Amino acid sequence: MTPDIKPFVAGNWKMNGERDQLDQIALTARGVDEELAAKTGVCLCPPATLLYVATTLSEDTSLMVGAQDCHPEKEGAHTGDVSAEMIADCFATHCIVGHSERRTDHGETDETVLRKTLACHRAGLTAIVCIGETEAEYDAGEAEAVLARQLTHGVPESTNEHNTIIAYEPVWAIGTGKTPSPDDIATIHAFIRERLAERLGGPGERMRILYGGSVKPGNAAELLSVNNVDGALVGGASLKAEDFLAICETYRGV
Repeated sequence: MTPDIKPFVAGNWKMNGERDQLDQIALTARGVDEELAAKTGVCLCPPATLLYVATTLSEDTSLMVGAQDCHPEKEGAHTGDVSAEMIADCFATHCIVGHSERRTDHGETDETVLRKTLACHRAGLTAIVCIGETEAEYDAGEAEAVLARQLTHGVPESTNEHNTIIAYEPVWAIGTGKTPSPDDIATIHAFIRERLAERLGGPGERMRILYGGSVKPGNAAELLSVNNVDGALVGGASLKAEDFLAICETYRGV
């Protein structure tokens, strides 16, 4: 954790979840009580088909709801896409951009991520900007160079601790069960913090940096206690309220 920064835990359901899993959203919302919410922000990012229902289920609770992607433009002839304004219109508050699966499956570049981050800011959403290196880049010792490029070209100058959260996800650890050592995570997060501070000043020093990549109830306490790790971006473990809340509970006694 970083002193004086309130942590944040986000759950990314990815392309999972239909109506029969809405009970997991409701259970999560009920599990984020005032005491837990005072210690950490908690957000679920279901697929777009469940977004409005999710915000309805979390109404009058401390659970926040976010989307998994947005289009850079506000409106137009973009069949099948969803704008940041449409997401905000569903009462969501956050939006993931630049996830490695978007970069890989849809060829998204740092420029694309920059435009989507600006779209989130335009619509009043908090952007959760994902960065991370592939296994080949990691093995070649290029991790820091890749992260520096993604931060420089994918994060706008208007970024601050209120409108943006950074999520570091080593691509080789997503859904694989592999995780870097706590020391390796501390080194990378310190590097990200330094780059943010150099570029953005005070806002960079105060920005939340999440860790993602096979975060589970069994390893959450160890991973989330690492210096400069201000929370987690959780994948598969966020689909079950019991597992996701167990990760969030790491912060209750802090």
